[in-house]
Amino acid sequence: MGYGLGYGMGFGYLDPTMILVLIGAALSMWASSRVNSTFQKYSRVHSMTGMTGAEAAKKLLNSQGIYDVTVQPISGQLTDHYDPRTKTVNLSEAVYGQTSVAAIGVAAHECGHAIQDNVGYVPLRLRAAFVPVANLGSKLSWPLILIGLFLSMTPFIEIGIWMFVLAILFQVITLPVEFNASGRAVKLLDQVGILQTQEVDGTKKVLGAAALTYVAAVAASLLQLLRLVILFGGRRRND
Repeated sequence: MGYGLGYGMGFGYLDPTMILVLIGAALSMWASSRVNSTFQKYSRVHSMTGMTGAEAAKKLLNSQGIYDVTVQPISGQLTDHYDPRTKTVNLSEAVYGQTSVAAIGVAAHECGHAIQDNVGYVPLRLRAAFVPVANLGSKLSWPLILIGLFLSMTPFIEIGIWMFVLAILFQVITLPVEFNASGRAVKLLDQVGILQTQEVDGTKKVLGAAALTYVAAVAASLLQLLRLVILFGGRRRND
């Protein structure tokens, strides 16, 4: 979810609260760099079984009695995801046909989401139900804040901030979903025998780095929220 408008808002020539945004941006860039470098490192480590990401995904799903989920390739870099609407595990070019420890780890993670869906994992259901609300909050938050700012109408600003909070809540709900999917993936890779113990360690590092991106995103959003509260929190008292 993008909140780019907020990064460009200037409230004075020297706005000390911008340091919060800069810290959030730095965290996000660090997490992104970490996941890319870790993925690249373990992309060069081929699995002992010689399985591709797609083959590993199918074996994992079948091991859990899941036969109605399709594993298919998609374009892009690290665009992997599970779509519960179409029951598809979508694997990127660097994962679908590759035999690396990194590819199998990412494929297994997406299978973790499919397994969550199959067993009715509550946080996954909650996240899916919260999507429309989060999208509304993401789309309306900054327009409302800007309208309130330019028209000097505090209620618009306050509603905008609450819309922003809804978007953050979605990010928070996402955290346990992602961590749980990774936990399921790592456990099954070892149990099913797709990766050896030493290879699983590499997978843990790849998935751990990926999890950091979600944590960093939440931290960046919370820092942005803190900035909004600092900037506008006292407006009603001053009106």
